[in-house]
Amino acid sequence: MNHDQPSATNPYESTHAEPVEGQDWSLADGPTKQWAMIMHFSQLANYAVPPAGLIAPIVIWRLKKDALPGIDAHGRNIANWVVSSLIYLVLTFVLFMTVVGIPIAFLLGGIVSILMLAYPIIGGIKANDGVAWRYPGAFRIF
Repeated sequence: MNHDQPSATNPYESTHAEPVEGQDWSLADGPTKQWAMIMHFSQLANYAVPPAGLIAPIVIWRLKKDALPGIDAHGRNIANWVVSSLIYLVLTFVLFMTVVGIPIAFLLGGIVSILMLAYPIIGGIKANDGVAWRYPGAFRIF
């Protein structure tokens, strides 16, 4: 079966391999590892310019995924985490609006904030080592 083209029976079938947790991309070349690391670290731009940390990794992924092997797996993992963290933050806000949920909202908000700082750093280090790291707690959307 040719994996470069969607099958005739399912034109919506993905042409890219499913990202595998801990998948070793150590055979990937230097630019692939470098761009993957930049994608992970670009999420930290959120602390300087809030929307940049959400948009930058997605833009890099979309621009580089066809040119460099392994970038697609990193991009999917990052996109899943970005969407998941936004869902967690919306849930935190909803809980905060209820009197009963305020303590839980503070706890959840604190945990998500710490993870939004730590996960991109861990992902960037793993990418530099050639590993496509799946963010724990991220929903598999992409």
